[in-house]
Amino acid sequence: MHEFHDAFIQILILLAISVTVIGIAKLLKEPYSIALVIVGLILGLTELPYIEEAEFYITQSEVFQATVISLFLPILLGDATLKLPFHHLYHQRKPIIGLAFVGTFLSFVTIGAASYFLLDLPLIVSFTFAALMSATDPISVLSIFKSLGVSQKLSTVMEGESLFNDGIAVVLFKISSIYLLTYIEMGWSGLGSGVLLFLQFALGGAVIGLIIGFIFSQVIRIYDDYPLEIAFSALLFFGSYFIAEHFHTSGVIAVVVAGFVFGDYGAKIGMSKETRTNINTFWDVITLLANSLIFLMVGIEIRNIDFADSWGLIAFAIVIVLVGRTLALYISTGWVKDLNRKERLLLNWGGLRGSLSIALALSLPLEFDGREEVLLLTFSVVLFSLLVQGLTIKPLVKKLGLSSK
Repeated sequence: MHEFHDAFIQILILLAISVTVIGIAKLLKEPYSIALVIVGLILGLTELPYIEEAEFYITQSEVFQATVISLFLPILLGDATLKLPFHHLYHQRKPIIGLAFVGTFLSFVTIGAASYFLLDLPLIVSFTFAALMSATDPISVLSIFKSLGVSQKLSTVMEGESLFNDGIAVVLFKISSIYLLTYIEMGWSGLGSGVLLFLQFALGGAVIGLIIGFIFSQVIRIYDDYPLEIAFSALLFFGSYFIAEHFHTSGVIAVVVAGFVFGDYGAKIGMSKETRTNINTFWDVITLLANSLIFLMVGIEIRNIDFADSWGLIAFAIVIVLVGRTLALYISTGWVKDLNRKERLLLNWGGLRGSLSIALALSLPLEFDGREEVLLLTFSVVLFSLLVQGLTIKPLVKKLGLSSK
């Protein structure tokens, strides 16, 4: 009991720091995710009383790392599906399908092969890292887009890509880190087994999400009681995630599909305007708190990373990820006439890596051979992505003339 009390106090301290940083960032009209990473870096590099224990708990506790995946992921994905109207997605379906499906696979194969042949990393480590780098995290970019009045089209494409490629990246991560060597040893039949497992993960998760989303949409028709309907939405997100995981399918894809059914179909048939407003407000607050801890954790994680003699490896990894993203984006959207050259350029540079990559890397078991290399490279690329790409998005938007403000 005493340990739980201590852990709660430590998380509370970090939440207090996070909320303070967010408040200051919003006053300065800067993306709070980047501000949190910078503050996390400072905390990770300094030794402050009281905060020291909290930092250690956040970066070392396996319990917390499991919590990051099983608690925060359904929250972040569920909230995003409620906020993104399905008809917006449908209008931008061509670039989203191209980027989220074709682009994610191209990125995975390119980064994995380049890491294996150029960085001389073991095969499993190369493709596990590639899977982590195939997931994009547009939180900070979307807040910049909003403040600059960038078109809804680009925001929808970026958010739609992220929602779907998160699910695919998580499936690829599981296959790479657990099953890859077995399938390679099996030869061509292994390739077939890999494709079958991927389809089982992805389609199974989608079917479970569809069923649960439909059931909850029918349930909320009976009530006009927004506190209860908010509770139902929480049950929907966590229920679809854990039920899908229990049946060895993708919890991430289940949450995304269930969230879209509930937020679009369910809202039309069973939600009053008051309920919609309150559900969105509730999840805004929860998502803010979840993101604040995750981005602070990204910065604090620096204390566990040994950069010694790895600068060349890190620089190469960053270049490989940037080239992989560029190839994936231009090849997968080459057939899409709706995107012009400037929009492609912005989508390419705005494909940041963030909280999901770090959370998945931390979820690797301690006995995973190559865990330290994966953490080092993932952390370094995410840090470069958030600080260098994130801080240059605003001037790039203005330079390209894509801002309406």
